[in-house]
Amino acid sequence: MYLHPEEAVNAMLAVAQKKATLPRRILLVRGFLSGALLGYATSLALVPHAQGLPPIVGALIFPVGFVLLALLGLELATGNFALLPLAALSGRLTIGAVVRNWCWVYVGNLLGGVFYALVFALTLHDDKLSGLLFQLASRKTLAYQALGPAGWGIAALKGILCNWMVTLGTVIAFISTTTTGKVLTMWLPIMAFFALGYEHSVVNMFVLPAAILLGSPQITVADWWLWNQIPVTLGNIAGAVLLTTLPLLTYARSVPQE
Repeated sequence: MYLHPEEAVNAMLAVAQKKATLPRRILLVRGFLSGALLGYATSLALVPHAQGLPPIVGALIFPVGFVLLALLGLELATGNFALLPLAALSGRLTIGAVVRNWCWVYVGNLLGGVFYALVFALTLHDDKLSGLLFQLASRKTLAYQALGPAGWGIAALKGILCNWMVTLGTVIAFISTTTTGKVLTMWLPIMAFFALGYEHSVVNMFVLPAAILLGSPQITVADWWLWNQIPVTLGNIAGAVLLTTLPLLTYARSVPQE
């Protein structure tokens, strides 16, 4: 069943309000699972590339992680970067409630991504896949570092472009009330950002720790945070709010207050 945008936004507002009231332990657990599932999906998406297939094959596979966490109702910081501000700007949440949710979910995502990276590194016995991760981690850190401040800005811009599609995947799922419809609508924008190589802060919570744990000779924890995690997270927030939340307000204004 198709919902008109105004109806979908009403559902988004209700979900955002519910997310804001969840206890810290639930946010951490659900955030942990989301981080781990995205790490799982990312590692799966890299396998075809390591086997010599075009990267687009991995992009077709990657959305499986996003679909799983969305259907399970888990907590993903990048999606919440759009949903909760929508409720706040509609007068249904305080800024404090938004920041609280973002912080705990982000920590949960980080713990889940690093946990999966550790298990992945301990069990991996594939030199091609390790080498691919090293190359990917280098492009996500050292390539930006080589450009100086401009590289920091490019990382942030790629974070903006990434989370435009990710949050579109989050909100467009509300348009459908069937599982099949939700899966198909989510799949397309998530595949697009991954295929284009844009920067997703939660995905990078797996990729960069995994490269470090596997013994990357070049990447350090400082490189990870300074040249990727921080600018990409800021870009993800900006992309969510500017390109998804604010446009959705044109529908939210026509939704009656409960």
